Amino acid sequence: MHSGKIKKVVRDRGFGFIVDTDGRELFFHRNSLAGTNFDALTDGQLVEFEVQKSPKGLSAVNVKVTASGNIFE
Repeated sequence: MHSGKIKKVVRDRGFGFIVDTDGRELFFHRNSLAGTNFDALTDGQLVEFEVQKSPKGLSAVNVKVTASGNIFE
């Protein structure tokens, strides 16, 4: 499992981006969430995820929120 934070959620398009602890930016789709409500995600939220290679690059899958707080608070 990898760790990171939500960088941006694009609600109307159903996807977002995560920045992992190595500074990589990864795409995620609402269908790749594991037990997490997409509409409840906020920028800065801490998450755990797996990295999967896709035709468009690396993406985050099995994304789970690890903390209810926002790291910018």
